Amino acid sequence: MAEKVKDEKAERINVKVRNETGEETFFKIRRNTALGKLMEAYSANMNKKLSTLRFLFDGNRIKKIDTPDSLDMEDGDLIDVMIQQISG
Repeated sequence: MAEKVKDEKAERINVKVRNETGEETFFKIRRNTALGKLMEAYSANMNKKLSTLRFLFDGNRIKKIDTPDSLDMEDGDLIDVMIQQISG
């Protein structure tokens, strides 16, 4: 029973999301959960449209279907959020 609890805790990681102004928000997410859920929660929390935000991990854009496992994320990793800029 103790091993099962330990395994469940290992499946979750803490992720820090930082915007352009340096404001940080923390999320606890399962390793196999699509990051789209985190992205939607963040945009709702910040009162921004998801389509106006870009999420980056290690300089690469995150897709909604990516998971922490697919990106080899570790506990405490950082996701940067940028506001999409439209040039004309």
